[in-house]
This record gives sequence, C-alpha cells and structure tokens, in this order.
Amino acid sequence: MPYDPQNPFAKILRGELPCVKVYEDAQTLCIMDIMPQIDGHALVLTKEPAETLLDLSPEGAAACIQTAQRIARAIQKGLDAPGVVVSQFNGGAAGQTVPHVHFHVIPRWPDRPLRMHARYKERPEVLNETAQKIIAALDN
Repeated sequence: MPYDPQNPFAKILRGELPCVKVYEDAQTLCIMDIMPQIDGHALVLTKEPAETLLDLSPEGAAACIQTAQRIARAIQKGLDAPGVVVSQFNGGAAGQTVPHVHFHVIPRWPDRPLRMHARYKERPEVLNETAQKIIAALDN
C-alpha cells in the first residue's frame, strides 16, 4: 500500500495541523499525544514518509529509537515516573491507527491505570504544561 501523505502526522510534519512539540531534530519529531492513555504520553514520529517500521529505512529506524530513548529518559525524569513503556504498531491488525511510523512513549506509575487508546482528548493547556516538564528534563 502506498504511503498516504494526507495522514494526520504527515500534515503535522508539514505544519498543516497543530501539535504540542516536545523535541525535534533533522529526522524525528516528538509531540504530545492529544488522546493520551495517561498524562505524559508522547509520540515520536519519523520525518521519513513511511507507513510502518517495515517501510522505514535503517537510518530512519535508528533515528526514531534514539529519539524514543531520549524522550523516555526525559519523561521518566521530568514526570518522576518509575517506569516507561515504549511501543510501536505496524498495520491496522496490530493496532496502528495512523498510517505513519511512530513510537508511543508512555510513563507508568504502579497506582495509575491507563485509559483506553484514542478515547479521551486532553485539554491543550494540560498537554502544554506536561510538555514543558519533559522539555526541561531534556536539557538536564
């Protein structure tokens, strides 16, 4: 299946849709998930036009996992989370809802359950406040 350049993440990368940006480099962009499973749920997107990890170049895959690792450390530190889940889905049968390679970086606490995926839309001010905590931890 050919890559769909009209998917929401492609539009975010082109600046056609808004996002709460956490981090950006030449190959990746990290944004807050607008429908987080828990506060601090971030997404690492490749800038390469690829639908699944299987379509992504080795360089793009390496860049994504390096950014995911950096964001996971910042989330853990900035949000005082004892754990972090990093996940990535390939194809609708696997649970991928946006046809653009992305990694979920989700903080975890033993006493805070996850919400259902893509069911609850967070207020922008909450996303921005959480993003600032993560950004501050990136610099430390």
